[in-house]
Amino acid sequence: MDSALSTAARALSVGDPLGALKLVALRSDAPALALRGIAMAQLGELTAARGLLRRAVSAFGEAEPLGRARSVVAAAEVALARRDLGATDRELESAARLLARHGDVANSVLARLVGVRRLALLGEVEAASVALSRLDVEGAPPRLVALAGLTAADLAMKRADAAAASRALSAARRAALSARIPALLAEVIAAEKQLGAPVARVRVDGAEHAISLSELPELIGSSRLVVDACRREARLGKTVVSLVKRPLLLELLVALAERAPSDVPREELIARAFGARRVNESHRVRLRVEVGRLRQLLADLAELRATPSGFELAPRGGARVLVLLPPAPGEASALLSLLRGGEAWATSALAAALGKSQRAVQRALGELSQAGKAQAVGQGRAQRWVATPSAGIATTLLLVAPGTLG
Repeated sequence: MDSALSTAARALSVGDPLGALKLVALRSDAPALALRGIAMAQLGELTAARGLLRRAVSAFGEAEPLGRARSVVAAAEVALARRDLGATDRELESAARLLARHGDVANSVLARLVGVRRLALLGEVEAASVALSRLDVEGAPPRLVALAGLTAADLAMKRADAAAASRALSAARRAALSARIPALLAEVIAAEKQLGAPVARVRVDGAEHAISLSELPELIGSSRLVVDACRREARLGKTVVSLVKRPLLLELLVALAERAPSDVPREELIARAFGARRVNESHRVRLRVEVGRLRQLLADLAELRATPSGFELAPRGGARVLVLLPPAPGEASALLSLLRGGEAWATSALAAALGKSQRAVQRALGELSQAGKAQAVGQGRAQRWVATPSAGIATTLLLVAPGTLG
């Protein structure tokens, strides 16, 4: 590699894409194309970066497998940043193995991290966690250790494991400080703020307050009947009943749980669940039917008792009732609570889970997208929505060590 390419690669490694472009902007040899593509990605010009990296992969060809493999890894991260997740992992895995065999630890680790983050965006949280646990970052540059920590923290947050997320972020902060890359440290700080932000409101005995992720496991694991309007489920001990596909029953259960151990008048339940302003006999009949369905669904958790004026919720074993609500009122907050579970959701599935129209869900998703809290993955009918990962896009961290592209 000549001195211009080495200097450009060094500039990219410390997050200086403009300095790199000054050296390679007019060159069209394979290493220069790759470095130009990485520089454009760092600047956020992802379409241009994709084109340059594709040209670099072709220019390296089979004659220069190492350069080609490194360009494949860079192109894969650009695809991840663009949320273009249609490609398979086969080529990326092949590149990672080749790089590892030739002692290029940094780019091999980067390739594995791209694969892990791709799985996380596809909603495969467990598979991503397993893949990350198998990744050995010992000997990797601090910037990649920090990115691994950010990825681990994001997965831990999706599993509601605040302790693991905190440990991962502490490791990421130490590595980011060692790497001395401002953009990387900024991502760590943003993730730390997200970890401390309220994830739900808890209502118990008529009082309501916000809770953070670190408080959530203790509440979920308590001996109380937990009615979780965020994950749309009810649990008592180890028994869990999902209500994701039963939005009307969930609405009834939340209304009963918020007033437990008191009863809730039938008119109030009808207005809340059915949106009826004037109650008639058909509404009362429908309420009895839906309460019967809910009673059957919750048979192992609680009793639903009829009272002279309405219905009351009585947990098994005399347990107290605790209600978890989205962090803020409104459809957008309820959607974000669902997305934070880590799964990738279709718009139609979200609409069914919330009991809202697809148009209303699309409006709420638009609000979350503009706020940077949710993002779409895929195109057309294959499009899915996920919560924005704590590690961000990390395209600014597309790095190539000096001497690695030729």
